[in-house]
Amino acid sequence: MSTDQRGAWVVLGGVHLINGTRQRADDDPMVLVRVAPLEEVRPSTTVVVRWEELGTCEAVALTSDGRLLGRALTQGEELFRDGLAGPGLRPLVGSAGSALVPLCYLSEHPGGGYHAYAQIRAHAEDACFVRSTAEPVGRRPVNELDWLKDVLTAHQRFVLPLGNHHLYFRNHFKCTELEYKYTLDPAPDIWEAGMEVLRALRDGELPGCRPEYREDFQIWYYDNHLFDVLGPESERGYASFIPSYDGKNILKRKWFAEDSFARREELTHGVDVAPEGFADHLAEELGLTVRAMPPFRRVRYDVQCESMRTGHIYGIFFDHCRLLDAPDVVLSQCEVEYLRSRNVLDHEEGEVVAEMDRVDAWVRGFLADRGWAKERSFYSKRSFLRDVVAARPELEPRR
Repeated sequence: MSTDQRGAWVVLGGVHLINGTRQRADDDPMVLVRVAPLEEVRPSTTVVVRWEELGTCEAVALTSDGRLLGRALTQGEELFRDGLAGPGLRPLVGSAGSALVPLCYLSEHPGGGYHAYAQIRAHAEDACFVRSTAEPVGRRPVNELDWLKDVLTAHQRFVLPLGNHHLYFRNHFKCTELEYKYTLDPAPDIWEAGMEVLRALRDGELPGCRPEYREDFQIWYYDNHLFDVLGPESERGYASFIPSYDGKNILKRKWFAEDSFARREELTHGVDVAPEGFADHLAEELGLTVRAMPPFRRVRYDVQCESMRTGHIYGIFFDHCRLLDAPDVVLSQCEVEYLRSRNVLDHEEGEVVAEMDRVDAWVRGFLADRGWAKERSFYSKRSFLRDVVAARPELEPRR
């Protein structure tokens, strides 16, 4: 049970208040559900509300012009049923409440006013909210609703990302990969390793961070045909072909002269080339001078870590790459990478790297405690394959 004395509410109202399908009216019902403060940290960007964890809540029903309709105690899991007002709300608002939805999460600011978090996802089990007000809004007691106009205005200001599934994501380093790497030696079972990290995040072992909301784990399994790009000088790096479900390929390009933290990256989908034509495609279509590297199979388990303070999302990836023609040759790594951000308010780009360093420090300790890795590096797949061919020249593909 939280001992925080600040007020916090899940605010429910007609969906038309955010989608504009009809005009707001003075007698529109609204419900303020008092909850324990749910921010992981303060200030926060993301708040996740799990209905069954709310326990007993006080609900106050008002019209949008502030007239009291009633009060009741209800259980969190009874607020909604199948996306509509549930048995905990019906006695307060009647049939008019059937289209009630979570509008926002409202948090009392210590200096006065309220921070508002707009609802971006709502499900039977939970809802996700993203802060939409840079400064506190409203000054009077919460039941007087003097914060409502500013909250709805903020929602309209950010209507494109807030009103469209997944458009709330943005990337502060578009076409640039930011990544730390750890070579795992001895290599663990990467499935078990990923599950351990996921459990630790769920248990709050990295303060202020949790598994990404409803996208906490991903599985990747594919072959990779990588070419060392030797020239022109401005194009150096690598190009790799990854088969896709439609029988075509994804072409991944990375530009770098030396292994480094930040590398330009670009993906091209729908490249219709057979494996025997990969090198010719790079030479004739892209004008590249390339050297084929041994193809490998990559198995990767991705844990997605979301900072509730900033909304930045980072990947903690566990990799197992083995050569197709020499299965005894394996590279196993853990990678920490910036992925995207779930926020609508402005953030400094430097904050992304600072937060990433905090996540990385935790991952480094996690790996070191288990004896899997201690040293951080930028050791790339290209460097690994170069080293393999230098040690075992017979593995270099011949045209």
